[in-house]
Amino acid sequence: MHVISSLWEYRSTEHWMIADSANALLNFLHQKRDSNSPMLIMMHDYPDPDALASACGLKFLAETAFNIPAKVVFQGVIGRRENRTMVEILKLPIVKFKPEDLENNKFIALVDTQPAFENNSFPKRRKATLVIDQHHSQKEPKAECAIVDTECGATSVILAEAINAQGLDLPTNLATALAYGIISDTMNLYRAHRPDIVEIYLQVIAHSDMKALAQIQNPVRTRRYFATLGKGINNAIARAGLIYAHLGEVENPDLVSQIADFLLTYKTMKRSFCTGRFNGRLHVSLRLEKPTVNAGRVLRDIFDNPADAGGHGVIAGGSLLIGEDAPPEKWTEAEDRLLNRLLKRFRIKSTGDPYYPFRQV
Repeated sequence: MHVISSLWEYRSTEHWMIADSANALLNFLHQKRDSNSPMLIMMHDYPDPDALASACGLKFLAETAFNIPAKVVFQGVIGRRENRTMVEILKLPIVKFKPEDLENNKFIALVDTQPAFENNSFPKRRKATLVIDQHHSQKEPKAECAIVDTECGATSVILAEAINAQGLDLPTNLATALAYGIISDTMNLYRAHRPDIVEIYLQVIAHSDMKALAQIQNPVRTRRYFATLGKGINNAIARAGLIYAHLGEVENPDLVSQIADFLLTYKTMKRSFCTGRFNGRLHVSLRLEKPTVNAGRVLRDIFDNPADAGGHGVIAGGSLLIGEDAPPEKWTEAEDRLLNRLLKRFRIKSTGDPYYPFRQV
C-alpha cells in the first residue's frame, strides 16, 4: 500500500511538496507498465473542471510515458456551461460510463474522488488500483496506491507536475484544461497556499490556448440559467452574515454551486448556502469567505450520513436521496432540516431577523 497524504502523514507544508506526490505516481505507473492491463479512469459524478483535467492528464501520462491504454469515463451529466464548453472546445477524450466498464477492467483509477465517497459510481466493496485526490477523508482509501495531497489546491496540480517531471511535451488542449482545473479549484490561486502550486500553474499556462481559456470562462448561457439565477437572487435570505437560497428544481446540479458562489459575493456576507432538486436528490453547496473553519467538515456535520457530503477549505458540497416521486413536503422538510442544522452549527439564532436583500419593497 502506498499512502501519500498530508491528511494522514503530513500537515506541515514545509515537509511536503507536489513533487513527492508526482514521483509516487510515476513510480507506481512504472511498476504497472508491463501488466498488460488497460486503465479505466473514473471521476466523481457530475465532474468539475479539476476532475476532467486531472483525469485526462492521467490518461495522457499513462499512454504516452508508460504505454498503458486508458479510458476516461464519467457518470451523471456535465451540466455547468463552462464545463461543457471546456469539453467541447478542448475535445477532451471522455465517454459516458457503462456498468460493463467495471466488469471489463481490473486496473481502476479514481481521480478527484475516493472509493468510500458517495459521489462516484465505484462499487464500495471493491478495491481500487489507484487513487489520486486532494480531499480529506475520514479513513484511508481502499486502494493499491493512494496518492492524496490535501494541501495541493487541485488534483490537476499533481498530474501537471507528474507530466512535467516525466519530461513530456504538454499538448495545448491538455495544458489549457489543467490550467483551468487549477484556477477553478483554487479560486484563481487564492487557495494556493504553497509556492510550488503557483510555479506549476505558471508552467502549465505557458503552454495553454488563452483564447480557448477565455471562451471557457465566459460561455454563452441559456435562458434557463438566467431564470435559475433570478430565482436564486429573488429567494435569497440573509441572516447574520449567512445568505441562503432554496432553488427548487434545477436544470443541472452544478447550478447549485454556481449560485452559492454568486451569492457569496454580496457585500457583508461571510457564508452562502444553496440547495437544488435534481433527479430525486437534494444537492447542497456551502461556501465560506474565509477558511476559519473547514467547509467540508461543517457540511458533513449537518448530514445524516457524513459520506454524502465533502469538501475542503472554503468549498463543500453534497447530496442526499429524497426520491423522484417524493411529495413536495418531503423535499421542504429536508431543506429546512439542513438549514436549521447549519444555523445551529454556526450558532446563528433561528429566531433572528432574516431578510430578503434583493426584493423590491
